[in-house]
Amino acid sequence: MSETHPRPGLNTAVAHNARVWNYWIGGKDNYEVDQQVGEHVATMFPVIRDIARADREFLGRAVRFLAGECGVRQFLDIGTGLPTAENTHEIAQRIAPEARIVYADNDPIVLVHARALLTGTPEGVTDYIDADVHDPGAILEHAARSLDFTRPVAVMMLGIMNFVLDTDEARRIVRRVMDAVPSGSFLALTHPTFDADLGGEGQIPAMEFWNENATPPITARSRADIAAFLDGLELLDPGMVPCSQWRAGPDLPAAVPQFGAVAVKR
Repeated sequence: MSETHPRPGLNTAVAHNARVWNYWIGGKDNYEVDQQVGEHVATMFPVIRDIARADREFLGRAVRFLAGECGVRQFLDIGTGLPTAENTHEIAQRIAPEARIVYADNDPIVLVHARALLTGTPEGVTDYIDADVHDPGAILEHAARSLDFTRPVAVMMLGIMNFVLDTDEARRIVRRVMDAVPSGSFLALTHPTFDADLGGEGQIPAMEFWNENATPPITARSRADIAAFLDGLELLDPGMVPCSQWRAGPDLPAAVPQFGAVAVKR
């Protein structure tokens, strides 16, 4: 673990993203402070609940696509958050019971819930590692105990790179992880945007409030900056679109200011 990014302790006096996100999608693993901050953010930026639900629904569609159409049998889910229904391993192992899934997060309450709830099929592997996205080397080292990095891996980075505030560092992290997986691997990514054409300008004051009252700090980015995370990969149809609309069928739901994309490493 990098000395510049110390491992946090469980602090129930300060709102935390994993718990507030859980509150926004209707979960019960949160505290009063999380509810208060979550409500205030939702008052400032009402679409945040739609973003939270859309991101979760993107996860389901992406995993079904990767495990089903693409035949992926290994998943590395970085920044998993609090377990809810239809987690990555449940979806993947329903399609392929032998699938191997490794979750990575560094929040203590997530770790406790993950160890209790993230159990998979006897044929497959479901593992959880306590590691920070700022330290991709540690994530890869621990994940290699359960995943075979000579075979394709689907890397899931849903709503996580927005917690790496420096864009150059965020790009280096994505590149480091994708350099470690072989050809035929995939990256599934979601990220909030402040682009006005998607109504994202409201993210800016809401995130400023968040950064003053909750943890960890967060940032939104432009379409171009988010697209740069996929440099060197082949973007799959329908490209980088609002995550609510990614492979959502003919009756597209409303766009949300959070991009989603899946790309393959050739």
